[in-house]
Formats: sequence, C-alpha cells, structure tokens
Amino acid sequence: MTAGIDTPDRRGRTGLDRVGRDLTGNPRVKVREVTLLSSHWYVERTTTFDFQHADGTWSTQERETHDRGNGATLLLYDAERETVLLTRQFRYPVYTNGHPDGMLVETPGGLLDEDDEHPEVAVRREVIEETGHTVGAVQHVFDVYMSPGSVTERVSFYAATYGPSTRTHEGGGLDEEGEDIEIVELPFRTALAMIRSGEIADAKTIMLLQWAALEGPFKALR
Repeated sequence: MTAGIDTPDRRGRTGLDRVGRDLTGNPRVKVREVTLLSSHWYVERTTTFDFQHADGTWSTQERETHDRGNGATLLLYDAERETVLLTRQFRYPVYTNGHPDGMLVETPGGLLDEDDEHPEVAVRREVIEETGHTVGAVQHVFDVYMSPGSVTERVSFYAATYGPSTRTHEGGGLDEEGEDIEIVELPFRTALAMIRSGEIADAKTIMLLQWAALEGPFKALR
C-alpha cells in the first residue's frame, strides 16, 4: 500500500501514478509509464513516453515533473498616487541559491487550495491574508507556465486597484502557515528601478510591473 496511489496521502489524494496516462491531445506523444517518486505536499513523478520527432522517427524519453498545483498572483496599484503595494518575505529556496538574505519583494499571491478552485477566488483570499486589502473588480492579465521544463504549475496573473477603503484586515500572512510578511508600498517608478538594480528579482512581480508599464495603468508614465 503506497500513499498517493492506493491510500490517501496527507492531502487525501490517491491515483497520483495515473496522472498523464490518459492524455490524447498530441498524437506524437504516447505515455508508457508514470512512476510516483514522492507525495508529501507536492508531487514528484517520473514519466516515460514515446515521442515522434519531426522526421517521423520515434524515441523513448523520460522526464521528471514537479507538481505543486497551480497559483495566482495580483498587482495592487493606485493610479492616482502612482504607487504599487507589494510584499517582502523570506524564501528559503532562493536563499540557498545565491540571494543574499532570501528576502524577496513580490506581488501577493499563492497556490489554489484545490485543483478546481478558480484562480480569482484564490488570489482574492491570498491578497487579504498577505496585505489586508479586500479588492473590488480585478483584471485578468494572462496565464503563464513559469518553469515548463520540469514544473507543471500554471500561474494566473491579475491586477486591481487599492486604497484606504480596501484595507479591511491586518494582513501579514497566516501564523499557522509560518508566514511573516511585510507590506511594502512603493512609487511605481521606484519599483521599476528596483528591477534594474536587482532589488526585485521575483519573476511574477517583474512580469506584472512590466505589464503595468507597457499596457497597464502606468503606460502613460513611459
């Protein structure tokens, strides 16, 4: 009996070794075997598949995938004051890979609680938890695969306005999840300069700030 296969893992999931076996969207790919490597909070798999190359020949390939679920993130902005509201928190993985102190400046966001949770529902929850702001109308910007070589995650990007009237909670993250999140308000031009200086090095944050400058609420500032 293996957790995640025939008995529930810590998140109540079974059948994790069958994910991908029924894919039929690409006739050049035939999945042969899926092996579950681990199932803790995230899921690691090795998949063996046959792949048909452009010249018609077939080869057998193997890929490991890291499944952490899907996520959502949101840029909070005040167009009149020309500011954005970001967060700063400790990220251990980047700390081990060259970041001086592991403290990343980011747009708020997080993972969907369930596979079928709508990203907008998730991002509204995360924004409240992290910043204390309950936003009104949100704009969907785009959906992006952040690291398609090995990570299955798809992140939905949003934007919304904030101000004194949207501040309804304390923010700072959830104690039970070990979160210790600082709220950082910046002039938009300062945030852009922090990309160039390397002070903002988080991909999703850079993407939303660049969107805001190119076609979003601050394109008139260019």
